Amino acid sequence: MKAAIYLAHPRPGSFNHALADAVAAELGSRGCQVVTHDLYAEGFDPLLPPDGTETVRASGEPDDAWTARHRAEVATLDAMVFVHPNWWGMPPAVLTGWVQRVFVPGVAYKLGTADGEPVGLLRAGRALVLNTSDTPAEREQREFGDPLQQIWAACVLPYVGVTDVRRHVFRTVSDSAEAEREAWLREARGQAAALLA
Repeated sequence: MKAAIYLAHPRPGSFNHALADAVAAELGSRGCQVVTHDLYAEGFDPLLPPDGTETVRASGEPDDAWTARHRAEVATLDAMVFVHPNWWGMPPAVLTGWVQRVFVPGVAYKLGTADGEPVGLLRAGRALVLNTSDTPAEREQREFGDPLQQIWAACVLPYVGVTDVRRHVFRTVSDSAEAEREAWLREARGQAAALLA
């Protein structure tokens, strides 16, 4: 089994980095081939080029090697893991740009007409999304309705063929104690193990 982890946090040593490391270790210990991408450290360019707005016709070759590598790699995966903070109810810009540049027609989905139903092309039928947040769960639900759940489980992953979308939020991170973070890392490992079951 092959899985990729996509980490989107700009600060080395962040708790998001610790989550990605824990997941990679757990997946690797279970015989999974794991590729980890720290999108900030790699310098992934999230800016969509002018010719990158096609939704129906298959996309042409990207103008940079990193995007080409990610497009080729994502087609080979059995599972994907996304690790990122909740910023303004959205993933960080680098990950949003990654989705827009990598999950393109002809690679991640096909669409007959602009108003048609997409056919997902990715073989990765499952994904795990791990988020960190400083918004308490009750307030998140009451005031915002959990927009990240909508983004990943309704708008993005089903579109490309991922039918098993699991998501877990660790909160509130800024005021968490070391023991709590250690427990969260164990929980993340458990979520990773369950992804392979």
